[in-house]
Amino acid sequence: MSIDLLAFDSEELYFDEAIDEEAKQCLQRASEEYGTDAAEGALLRAYLLEPEHPMVLVALYRFYYYQHRLKESLLVAERVLKVIGRRLDLPEDWRQLTEPGIGSGVMISMTMIRFYMLALKGAGYLELRLGRYQSALERLQKVAELDAKDRLGAQALLEVAKNAIGNETGLATH
Repeated sequence: MSIDLLAFDSEELYFDEAIDEEAKQCLQRASEEYGTDAAEGALLRAYLLEPEHPMVLVALYRFYYYQHRLKESLLVAERVLKVIGRRLDLPEDWRQLTEPGIGSGVMISMTMIRFYMLALKGAGYLELRLGRYQSALERLQKVAELDAKDRLGAQALLEVAKNAIGNETGLATH
């Protein structure tokens, strides 16, 4: 069975979920104050109010990513994996994820499966940027294994990770 991670119908998307009004205002304030300490404070306040809301997690991830705070971005990506994984009844450890497990998650929400897989790919990318090549390779291999059609584009990053490890060990691959 192969799952097409681009095939989803008119399911609710993460930004369509109801959100606490104060958290929503904090996200708005963060966008208006972008690039200042106030923006981070507003995002963290939103997170305290809605620690499992996908929109809050995405905003926090993007903030840290675009501020080149990759370690913090990785922490948020890990949080997404935990939160969305629980919603989809996936194994707590992404390494234990299988195609049948993804299939079960699809029955709950295809868009949330895609969100989860993009978070796993994003975490792999961040690990790559942080020079954690082996960990990046493992994450990206898992995404590629579960996305046989490469709809999420993990294959190119997987090759970068393999080359990085090869260069590090003197066994470059092409």
